[in-house]
This record gives sequence, structure tokens and C-alpha cells, in this order.
Amino acid sequence: MNFLFGLNLFIFVLFLSACGKNDDPAPNDDTVIVPPVVVEKFPNIDLNNWKVTLPIGNPTEVKPPAILDYANDPTLEDYMYNDTKEGTLVFYTKPGSSTTNSSYSRTELREQMESGSDKVNWTFAQGGNMKGTLKVSDVSGQENNLDRIIVMQIHGRLTNEQRDLIEKTDNNAPPVLKIYWDDGKINVRRKVLKDLEVSDTDILQTDSWKDESNWFDKEVGFDPFTIEIDVNENAMQVTLSSDETMIFDDIHIEKWAIFENYFKAGNYLQSKDAGDFSKVNFYNLVVKH
Repeated sequence: MNFLFGLNLFIFVLFLSACGKNDDPAPNDDTVIVPPVVVEKFPNIDLNNWKVTLPIGNPTEVKPPAILDYANDPTLEDYMYNDTKEGTLVFYTKPGSSTTNSSYSRTELREQMESGSDKVNWTFAQGGNMKGTLKVSDVSGQENNLDRIIVMQIHGRLTNEQRDLIEKTDNNAPPVLKIYWDDGKINVRRKVLKDLEVSDTDILQTDSWKDESNWFDKEVGFDPFTIEIDVNENAMQVTLSSDETMIFDDIHIEKWAIFENYFKAGNYLQSKDAGDFSKVNFYNLVVKH
């Protein structure tokens, strides 16, 4: 009786052991572990007709063709780089070097209709369109008021003849349009004349113009939004994310026709305080003429 009990117990233990081996098979040395696929995204921005100004140097500018290799340029790596997870081109800036006619720093693109040169620009009669999708992803001033950032512009430029007429040393003219991100809302500032009877010479002076401020109702916060700027001989139109449009088609636009222009886009921080910063991500940016 004891013999039969012992035999049955032995057979039962062997059965459990066999089941355990089948449930937990030995690893196969030939097994290939496939890592998850990481899909990198890149911004839809053609930089052949843009140069960038950085908040370092005197300041530092990078033009085509060098700007086309921005991802491998150590000068640009802290200020203009890809976020491949979101598919954006990031513009980071902080107080530092500024341009001749400004006290604020920027990491900002400047349109070059002739690649590598600032000399060829456009008039309202010729027209232009710039459309970009972007977001402000980070900015200083979180505990108080958020710092303002200019994310797009139409900047004026004097011809050489106009420059010599008013005896200036450069071709700088006022920006007829500035698009601000201001505490999560979009502020559109355009230039209007202080005096509509201004002379043909004095109209070329920067101080003959002043800012007119206009606000979109929509609050964009830190979410992506689209700005489209369309210009022709008679009007300047600004649209926010296909929801709201501002049209400027008055005497001030008519008077502005004397100037040349160029588009700008990026991150132009309106602060000079040490420790301040801003980060703007562009998903796409397209200019047409």
C-alpha cells in the first residue's frame, strides 16, 4: 500500500515539473527584440530666402547657404533648432546683443528675396503674403505679467535715394506691421501718420509715424495658432486662425506705398531684464509674392 502511494506521488511530482517547464520555456538565444519605431518630424520651412539674427555677437547673423545647415551649426544650436517630437523649428532668445535701431534682442528671420542679400525688397504695389503656424511654448514672467514677444513683422526700408534725401546713414524705415503675442492674446500694431499733411520728405522720417494698437478677441495662450498676412496695393489684411480678420485699407496704407518692405518672423523678446527668455515654435512658414 505504501509502495503504491509512493509511486503515485512520484508520478504526480513529475507531472507538475513537466507542466512548469512547458509554461516557462527557456529563452531562445536567436530571439530578436525589435525596438519601438520613433518617427521624427521636421518643420515645413524653406530657409533659402531667410537670414537669422541672434542675440549674440554684434549681433550675429547667419545667411543662406549657411542657415540651411542650421541643425549642425554650433553657433545656432542654442537659439534655432528642431523639436523633432512636435515637428517644429524652435527660436529661443534672451536679452543680449541688439540691432542698431533697437534695444531688444531677438532670434528672428529676415526675408531675403534675393538669397543672401538685403538689397532686393518689395512694395505694396507688388504685394506679398506670409502665413505661419506657431506657438509660444515658454516665456519668462510667469509669476507676474508674461513678457511680450513680436512673432511676425512687415518692416519698412528706405531706397538709397530716400536715405540720401533725408541724410540718414542707413536704410531703416519703420515696421508698418508688428504681430505681438501678449499674455496669451494677439495684438496687431500698425503704423499710422501723426499728421496726414506731412511733406513728401518728412514722411520718410521714422518719427512721422506712430503705433495704432488692435486686439484679436481670440485667446491663443500657449496653443498653436496661425497668422496670415496679405498685402496688396490698397490693403493690408491680418487673419488669426481663420476665425478673425482685420483689414486696413485707409489713407495710411495709401501713404505707406512709398516704402520698400520685407517680412520678418521668429522670436523678438520685448524685455531687457537679466534672466528673461522666450521660446517660440514654428510648425510652418510660407511667403509668396
